[in-house]
Amino acid sequence: MTTSTSSVVTLKINGESHTLTVDHRTTLLDALRERLDLTGTKKGCDQGQCGACTVLLDGRRAVACLQLAVAAEGRAITTIEGVAEGDRLHPVQQAFLELDGYQCGYCTPGQICSALAVLEEHAAGWPSAATADVRPEAGAPALTDEEIRERMSGNLCRCGAYTAIVRAVARAAGEQSGESGTVAA
Repeated sequence: MTTSTSSVVTLKINGESHTLTVDHRTTLLDALRERLDLTGTKKGCDQGQCGACTVLLDGRRAVACLQLAVAAEGRAITTIEGVAEGDRLHPVQQAFLELDGYQCGYCTPGQICSALAVLEEHAAGWPSAATADVRPEAGAPALTDEEIRERMSGNLCRCGAYTAIVRAVARAAGEQSGESGTVAA
């Protein structure tokens, strides 16, 4: 009895379907970068510890280096290439740009994808480890700098742009909620 070590999968990435044959051990990260030329998602540690490869799977963040491509079939995958609407940057991308939420830029795609999920999780009322009152009747916690830092803690920046990243996430959150979006320096 022979067992196949590869499968044909169809991945829905940034709204487009891509069909390819992959070895069962191929990570989503390698399929994106090496098979589909979607190189915005970066390979950092390749161990799920740095967050450079963060993408969205069905709207939830995932490190693509630990996700097998065959397990991503049938799920909506969003990479950094699918965040903007045409030439118009997403408010999170715009905030990162305006507030220098990057240094070398290597971790920025993963940071932005993670920030998108952070804003969704917060809007849905999900608590974090920094949330003081996690009772449902307490409602969504304020999106303080401490909350943002905790929620973004899975994404590392070797350049140390954390202060600007927190400010960028806060500004984008303000814009999504209809607030002024201005953030103190």
